[in-house]
Amino acid sequence: MLKFTPILLAVLYALAMYHFSAWRTRKELDARSTELADADLLRLCARLAQALDLPRIKVHIYDITPVNGLAAPDGRIFITRGFYDKYRRGEVSGDEMASVIAHELGHVALGHSRRRMIDFSGQNAMRTALAMILGRILPGVGIWIANALASLLAARLSRQDEYEADAYAAALLTRAEIGTEAQKSLFRKLEALTGARGATTPAWLLSHPKTQERIAAIEALESRWKSVSET
Repeated sequence: MLKFTPILLAVLYALAMYHFSAWRTRKELDARSTELADADLLRLCARLAQALDLPRIKVHIYDITPVNGLAAPDGRIFITRGFYDKYRRGEVSGDEMASVIAHELGHVALGHSRRRMIDFSGQNAMRTALAMILGRILPGVGIWIANALASLLAARLSRQDEYEADAYAAALLTRAEIGTEAQKSLFRKLEALTGARGATTPAWLLSHPKTQERIAAIEALESRWKSVSET
């Protein structure tokens, strides 16, 4: 029984972390967000809602400076103040913002938001259990190996989610007659907008796929759709 104690403790820790993280995220978003009121973006949201046969899509502005979009575990969609300010200054178009909203809707529809919270807790559990076990076998380096393995797993799962949300957004934008060009043009801008320097980092270490790989995946989808429509 004792040999299973680290795993049991890790599972209990994961459950506690999941509930705490969900509560902390909800409290933070409630305290620092307001509902989107921009008329032009609301019209684009209405087109997305119509394409999904929904009465409306609510989007909130999350009052932080980093450029990002967020799908909360409870299904709400957020655009950061930093992203919205880029739009207000003309650095990002309305259609490009609509592509962000469509992408985050993809995370919600595909269950990524809630699963990421669960995965995060599970990865922490795995990290803790591996650190306990490997720390005994390989003192000094066991904890480092455990952290590296957990980080690699998290990055791989996150990249897969991003590809799936991109595909959902491409289909939704096409159905809403907004199109995918804004989605692809935003990808080309993201590194400059966010200050990221991911081009020098191996793709398998990134939580998001590389820009050209994301664009290529969307163009492959478009080619398949075109082939189907011509048959």
